[in-house]
Amino acid sequence: MLVGIAVSTPVILGIATQQVEIGLSLCFGAIWCSPSDTSGSLKNKQIGILFSSFLVVIVSFIGGYLNISNFLLFPILGFLTFCIAFISIYGFRASLISFSGLLALILSFAHISKHLEVYQYALLIGGGGLWYLSLSTVWHYINPKAQTKEILTETFLLTAEFLNIRRQLIGEQPDRVNLQKQLITLQSELTEHHDTLREILIISRKNSGKSNYQNKRLLVFVLLVEILETAIANPVNYHKMDALFAEHPELKTDFQKLIEELSRQLSVIAQNDKSQQFPSNNILTEKFKTLKEDVIKLKSENRPENYERYLMLQNLLDYQNKQIEKLKKIKWLLGNPVLTTEDLVNNDKLKRFIVSPDYDPKLVLENLSFKSTIFKHSLRLAVTVMLGYAIGLLFDFQNPYWIMLTIIVIMRPSYGLTKKRSKDRTIGTLIGAALASVLVFLIKDPYIFGTLAVVSLIIAFSMVQKNYKATATFITLSVIFIYAILKPNVLQVIQFRVIDTIIGAVLSFITMRWLWPAWSFMEIGENIKDALKANMTFFESISKFYKNKGPIPTSLKVNRKEAFVQMSNLSSTFQRMAQEPQSKQTHIDDIYELVVLNHSFLSSLASIYTYIQNHNTTKASEDFISISDRIESNINTTYKNLNLINFEVLRPKKESQKAKPAPFNFSVEHFTNIAISQSNNESTHREVHLIWEQLYWLFSLSEKMLKLTSKYKTDNFTPYYF
Repeated sequence: MLVGIAVSTPVILGIATQQVEIGLSLCFGAIWCSPSDTSGSLKNKQIGILFSSFLVVIVSFIGGYLNISNFLLFPILGFLTFCIAFISIYGFRASLISFSGLLALILSFAHISKHLEVYQYALLIGGGGLWYLSLSTVWHYINPKAQTKEILTETFLLTAEFLNIRRQLIGEQPDRVNLQKQLITLQSELTEHHDTLREILIISRKNSGKSNYQNKRLLVFVLLVEILETAIANPVNYHKMDALFAEHPELKTDFQKLIEELSRQLSVIAQNDKSQQFPSNNILTEKFKTLKEDVIKLKSENRPENYERYLMLQNLLDYQNKQIEKLKKIKWLLGNPVLTTEDLVNNDKLKRFIVSPDYDPKLVLENLSFKSTIFKHSLRLAVTVMLGYAIGLLFDFQNPYWIMLTIIVIMRPSYGLTKKRSKDRTIGTLIGAALASVLVFLIKDPYIFGTLAVVSLIIAFSMVQKNYKATATFITLSVIFIYAILKPNVLQVIQFRVIDTIIGAVLSFITMRWLWPAWSFMEIGENIKDALKANMTFFESISKFYKNKGPIPTSLKVNRKEAFVQMSNLSSTFQRMAQEPQSKQTHIDDIYELVVLNHSFLSSLASIYTYIQNHNTTKASEDFISISDRIESNINTTYKNLNLINFEVLRPKKESQKAKPAPFNFSVEHFTNIAISQSNNESTHREVHLIWEQLYWLFSLSEKMLKLTSKYKTDNFTPYYF
């Protein structure tokens, strides 16, 4: 809607005052700067739009003087494209500013202004950016809750979906691997939403500190993060649970019904936040009561093996009880209670959860290398834009800049996304062209065309993050309706629009595939190391806290957050790798196993963290310290192996050369039985069972990772990037 107002207002005023070129200049400035108006704090959005405005002024000024010989034009075009695209090294918001600059550069070839001087046109473009900035700022103050509500609602729904898939994993499943893949994907999406909410809620609270609404939503967000991490935590052994549920299917049904209700209530809360009509807590209480009674029945059977099963179920029951308590507190917070100072989170602690972007100029020098994905993307984009323009000139197309526009919109640093956008852009343009052909044949009124153009543009921008095919369709409709007002031969315009789009899409795909490709196997090694290092730091923090006790330090929570973020980054890289050609999926099965092992390691750490966060624990035994040291040793050796493995050319060792961990007798039952014999306290038994079960699992995972990384030759190498 903001884009619609920003576009239509200057155009209407320009027509009314017979200053159409001024209106169009302001209109284009607003459009080009609007991408920086993405989710985040108001301050960061304002800075992003301001930088976009400044960049489009500079680029439009330079572009205004590019009516020169092709001998000079092509190298200047390539150099400018590279420099503007290279701004993306400074992160996501910088990439949006870069996109604004690229739009301004390409559309300077459209020669939109005929009566304005170049400097006047450039300044008006900047004025359009400032016009959009003012609209965005005013809208924020009119409806400051809108952005928070939207992202929080999406987070509720994704969390509900995550819980629902976890529910399906309870009991023996024929497709457990696929369900776990879905969980990894969802976790990655949720981590992105959490980062956005951290920026919105923590920075806004730091700046104002007075918004009761934001304070409550911050507490709700913290609870949603804890719900996710508790859901990821896996305090059970699947094989043991499968055997137990086969004997006692009523327990499986009880757990599934309870988790299903938790998932359902999260979805209902997301949809009814405004009305505050939330599901009754009694439903959860009844389902939990039924489950608890069935667990107690299992213990009363007095079978020797049932006590360990009972301890395992009690720990799982305890986790579900924590989820219920968190959900109840979310409902309470959304019911507009009066908060006390004790309810609020300390600002100094919150600052540690925000990662400030690194804008060091040294990043430019560090990324001027074929090791940098952004460097290769910028170089590839520059060459492709020059090729697109050359083809447009060679075949004397009506609007050769449309080819370049298609290229900058489609091309992304990753192969999978570029391929998908090429396909969606082509299909969307064909659909839009077909619809427009029918409509311009039936409609002749320019006012209707103008209305349809604005409506189509609004719909296109509203769907750009969710359905790019639909976005391409409505963008095409909007462009054609505008041309239908300006030119009588609109059908010829449609024809060239389709041809230019297809050429741009094909060029983007071909160059992405063959010109300095940035395959994910080139970077996934670093992601695996980062995730493993973050997991190791998290494990060391947990081990230290378990040994020393006391209040939970903020550093432990920060390390927990970092482990989840790095795991999300690893999952995203692997998903990109899975979308690439099979010839580039080097040893993908082993890499996927490393991803899953890291994910399982984090799940186990989350289980221990969740337990020690909510319970008083006993003194750490010498055995705990010894095995923790053994796990750390395995992980450190694995990390060293990873540092010496060339993931571009994985070379398996001979069977005789593979490392074999020293034999180590680790019996969960042995350690558990010793602890049980030394105490009659059931809570101690539950602690011992969970800690030793998880330590055994962590030890097993560390050995698997060590064996897996030892399969490949490890030596000092200098990667060569094609």
